[in-house]
Amino acid sequence: GYRRVFEEFSQALSQKYPALQIEGDNYPPPAWRQLLCTVLSWTKLGLIMAIVMGVDPFPYLGLQTPQMYQWASQNRMYACMMLFFISNVVEGQLISTGAFEVTFNGMSVWSKLQNGRVPSIGELMGIIDSHMMSVNTATDPPQL
Repeated sequence: GYRRVFEEFSQALSQKYPALQIEGDNYPPPAWRQLLCTVLSWTKLGLIMAIVMGVDPFPYLGLQTPQMYQWASQNRMYACMMLFFISNVVEGQLISTGAFEVTFNGMSVWSKLQNGRVPSIGELMGIIDSHMMSVNTATDPPQL
């Protein structure tokens, strides 16, 4: 995923710009997605525990037991594995933002969320070059 892309980019940038400080972090998903993911995770654990222990929670809630839950009670191992893996995929999709954001001196220079793609290493180096040149010309004293 993006971790590998980040590592490749940071290695290439470190070779070209040894003094450049490079940091990487996960872009946080919106709060509602984090909350939904937490609720899904706890629901998953509760259902797995209920299936393994043979408890039917639906009568306690005043509901009729769904056929899917009856099937899960009869096929505990398979149902728990399916529930675990499918919910993990959904949780991963909720947490994933698809972001690949690049900042230089606190200023955003590339956003996958805005551009819809990850830059090529050549594009990124060109962007960094132009920003480094503008920083250098702003800090260099005028030559006579």
